[in-house]
Amino acid sequence: MPALWTATLPVLLLVASNVFMTFAWYGHLKVEHRPLWIIVLVSWGIAFFEYWLAVPANRIGRLVYEPAELKAMQEVITLAVFAVFSVAYLGEKLTLNHGVGFALIALGAWFVFKGPLQPPL
Repeated sequence: MPALWTATLPVLLLVASNVFMTFAWYGHLKVEHRPLWIIVLVSWGIAFFEYWLAVPANRIGRLVYEPAELKAMQEVITLAVFAVFSVAYLGEKLTLNHGVGFALIALGAWFVFKGPLQPPL
């Protein structure tokens, strides 16, 4: 697999998997008057497809990224997908608090990708 594709494919797969997982975890919040067992089964069925994308994303991604980098990337992608989902699907408003919180998590991911911090010599 070419290096650019090996580096890009995991990101695309993680975005797609997070769309499925976000619907599995939060999509039911707009569904009222359904038994919880049905909601759980439907959510589990949606999550099944998330695994079909996330597992290959991590397997392929391991060729280019460290596991901690994959996890940090997944968290940032999760927040980005959730932010769009919560506004577009749930009708929520993003606040400054959300932005600051998400930015701090993104900063944490930046440190993971930055590698070991070396004190100046």
